[in-house]
Amino acid sequence: MSKQYDVQAIIQFSTQLLAAAGLDDDKAQAVADILVEGDLMGHTTHGLQLLSPYLGEIQSGRMPVTGDYEVISQRAAVETWDGRYLPGPWLIIKALETAENMARSCGTGTVVIRRSNHIACLAAYLKRATDRDLVVVIESSDPATKSVAPYGGLAATHTPNPIAVGYPTDSGPVLLDVSTSITTNGMVDRLHKQNSQLPHPWLKDHQGNATDQPSVLFDEPKGSIMPIGGLDHGHKGYALGLMVEALTSGLAGFGRVQAPTQWGASVMVQVMDPAAFGGLAAFKRETGALADACRSNPVAEGSPPVRIPGERGLALHKRYSQEGVPLPEGVFEALSEWSERLGVAFPDAQ
Repeated sequence: MSKQYDVQAIIQFSTQLLAAAGLDDDKAQAVADILVEGDLMGHTTHGLQLLSPYLGEIQSGRMPVTGDYEVISQRAAVETWDGRYLPGPWLIIKALETAENMARSCGTGTVVIRRSNHIACLAAYLKRATDRDLVVVIESSDPATKSVAPYGGLAATHTPNPIAVGYPTDSGPVLLDVSTSITTNGMVDRLHKQNSQLPHPWLKDHQGNATDQPSVLFDEPKGSIMPIGGLDHGHKGYALGLMVEALTSGLAGFGRVQAPTQWGASVMVQVMDPAAFGGLAAFKRETGALADACRSNPVAEGSPPVRIPGERGLALHKRYSQEGVPLPEGVFEALSEWSERLGVAFPDAQ
């Protein structure tokens, strides 16, 4: 079993590493908070596993360590930003704050960002809105990367393109974070490095054969990740993936046409205030009633009860906050190298 670390201690360590690498203090804090939040919710491919690559981005100069985003266009409930490849978690937190201010006055607010650096785990941002009785939608794509092929095609055209949505109910929040592909680049990369296979044949090789071998994304000619639905119903995930591209790179006016070569993201952040629509109490009553109907739904004998999206993540968050957060395989070793290089002491395990 992996070692577990006090949450505040590992956040402080991560913040100090980023600051020692040159990142502004507020940006370092934002990145550390979001990466650890990802691990707390069980999204281990998008938690502290990303800290070493982020430090590499800083060291190479691809992630600016200071400065601000540029507002490209602005209306009452809409803004478009050039993120200048600044740290993604910092940009998304700023976008949430801006979108909330617009939603409080207009009922809804949307910020789209071009040229963000990688934004980590989308689920890690949702509770910031739902705790304030707001609805939030975050979508993301990476115009510099292609790993998902269109349904029926063999060559990759886009990324897993996640969609995250959070909303309050009268019995706790619903938090969903799903890719429009069956699996993610992060999971495939991790299993490839571990010389392991995927649990199911979620990839296609370059000839269109379903496979569980991560190596097909790295061999030449390359294979691809299948959209949600796989060989049978992949047209659904494919359509959703195209939608995300339109609402991120399309709305931001910057994406695959410009052929960027840098790891990053095009992002849409939208916040809605239920009080401006049918009313907050009515919204939470409706969403809560359906959530309760799902939780109380009959299940087959011996099966676990139905869960609401986000319940497992919130349960893990509560457990890890008390017991300490575990680091995925390889993360301790990677961060130990940065700890020695930057002169920041690694905290003791609990």
